[in-house]
Amino acid sequence: MSVMQNIYSLGLDERDRLNKELGGGIPTGSIVLMEGDYGAGKSALSQRFSYGLCETGRSVTFLSTELEIRGFLDQMDSLNYNVEEHLLFENMLFLHGDLDSGGVFSSSNEEENRQELLTNLMEEPTIWSADVIIIDTFDAILRNDPKFEALVRENEERQAALEIISFFRKVISQGKVVVLTVDPSTVGEEAIGPFRSIADVFMELEMIEVGNDVRRQLFVKRFAGMGEQVGDRVGYSVRSGVGIVIENRSVA
Repeated sequence: MSVMQNIYSLGLDERDRLNKELGGGIPTGSIVLMEGDYGAGKSALSQRFSYGLCETGRSVTFLSTELEIRGFLDQMDSLNYNVEEHLLFENMLFLHGDLDSGGVFSSSNEEENRQELLTNLMEEPTIWSADVIIIDTFDAILRNDPKFEALVRENEERQAALEIISFFRKVISQGKVVVLTVDPSTVGEEAIGPFRSIADVFMELEMIEVGNDVRRQLFVKRFAGMGEQVGDRVGYSVRSGVGIVIENRSVA
């Protein structure tokens, strides 16, 4: 089997250079960690990933802790990523993680559901049936799970993280890809450190405001199983009506 057959292309080669800059796509059987502070572009990039993957024929589950379906559709339309057809034909499954009411799925007992937030997430097979599962943002789920919060108070968050990682490893052993977006300012090093260590693909996003200009950069910290050369730093912007636009590239 060729190397490129082990890669999920991010597609849209005629629209942007993101797939090319990332070596032709994401290796199958990978955990992808995308870190960045608020406003760095995590959601926009994960939305670009999801649309491009669907356009290449991959199935995607997109779990958002911030957007409901109407907001998600509006956001995708604003980026000219028309996902309605993919949703209708079930190439994409969108789920809203309703953390205010305590869980990803509705429940007659909201408090009980909140107590089992991570457990419910991992035990729902529909979520993990797609080729690629994107959770945006994963840190919000960690912070809103009472059991994880309790372990943090007992300084046992690292062990809790390792148990979650064990589950993710089982998922990707089937050739799937799990993409996690995280705001590192909201969780401690002991909680996020294990995910950084085991991520097959680790990216850091940075946003810098220069006057009225917003400059964003993607730093590739690790990229195991790359198809072709991967840029170690990719400048990009998020443009209304256009989507992700690659601005520059620097290769070490």
